[in-house]
Amino acid sequence: MSQVDPVLNALADPTRRQIVEMLSGGEPMTMNDIADGFHMSRQAVAKHLTVLRDANVINGKQQGREHVHVLAPETLHTLVEWVDHYSQFWDSKLATLKSLGEKDHHNDRS
Repeated sequence: MSQVDPVLNALADPTRRQIVEMLSGGEPMTMNDIADGFHMSRQAVAKHLTVLRDANVINGKQQGREHVHVLAPETLHTLVEWVDHYSQFWDSKLATLKSLGEKDHHNDRS
């Protein structure tokens, strides 16, 4: 299984993407802080946090008496590198397609 598979799986859910967005500000958040942003049970939010933790998208740590969650940007960087690899492939294919289209357009004018 690819390193990005668990990350893609974790980010496939809109609630989990919203949690990542909430944590993207860099401030650690408790589960209650996160749960306050949703209309679902704390237990449901806890399950989403577990999926994100298992995929290493977020990290949990003890801060004083509370357990807080923070974004794990290094894991997201791995995903960005994977997407970038395919982006370069498509950029090359699109440039070729554009060139062929321009060539056909030029031949039609002749």
